Amino acid sequence: MTNLQIFLDIATEAALAAGVVLQDYFGKLEGAIIEKGRPGDLVTAADKASEKLILEVLHCHLPEHSILAEESGKLGNQDNEYLWAIDPLDGTTNYAHQYPCFAVSIGLLINGVPQVGVIYDPFHDELFRAAAGLGATRNRRPITVSQTAELSKSLLTTGFAYDRRETSDNNYAEFCHLTHLTQGVRRGGSASLDLAYVACGRVDGYWERGIAPWDIAAGVILLQEAGGKITAYDGTPFKIESGRILATNSHLHDSLSDALMQVPPLSTW
Repeated sequence: MTNLQIFLDIATEAALAAGVVLQDYFGKLEGAIIEKGRPGDLVTAADKASEKLILEVLHCHLPEHSILAEESGKLGNQDNEYLWAIDPLDGTTNYAHQYPCFAVSIGLLINGVPQVGVIYDPFHDELFRAAAGLGATRNRRPITVSQTAELSKSLLTTGFAYDRRETSDNNYAEFCHLTHLTQGVRRGGSASLDLAYVACGRVDGYWERGIAPWDIAAGVILLQEAGGKITAYDGTPFKIESGRILATNSHLHDSLSDALMQVPPLSTW
């Protein structure tokens, strides 16, 4: 097996084990929910237990690799060419309310580029996997993006950052504008699943601001291997540290980029 296949299998082991933890805690938090700073930015005992297990699996198999985890932060030598970006519970607010849209997201960046990704939705038992050159799958079967090529016939998804109450750059205007131009815009509350749903053709495009590398590292390679396209809003090369992403089935990428760049100010709505 290639190194990427080995890394993919290790990430799968970690994601599936973490998914069991999330299933065990689901509906049983009993008030063990903490707000981390901004309103709505939550952490639960499930987040921490899931991340602890993921870290144990990675340290067991790949102790020399560095890690960027949502709850634990930076671990190991951050100059290492291998960096795991981990979200142990993507969609914590959903999870805390027992709304069934959340996932484990584990991505591997090699020299800053996403190369391996695993996203596991334990509630629906859906396992999304990909590695550079190895294709993308859902529950071990190949997936591809949709063929929708017109915004007017598309279904999109997006999200809103935790600082949306504090800044005018809050995605509200973009949401309204694109709702008018498409068949609809959904807000799931889990960036990793948003990308997975574009990858398997359930939605045609996704954009968001205010996201962290652990939110999207796994989804980026998943979508690329499924035939999708990822850039900055304006179509320039994507930078994972930018906090902004435009991801589509590739067929409507330019038109969605153009629409995002032409959004009227929210004050005019």
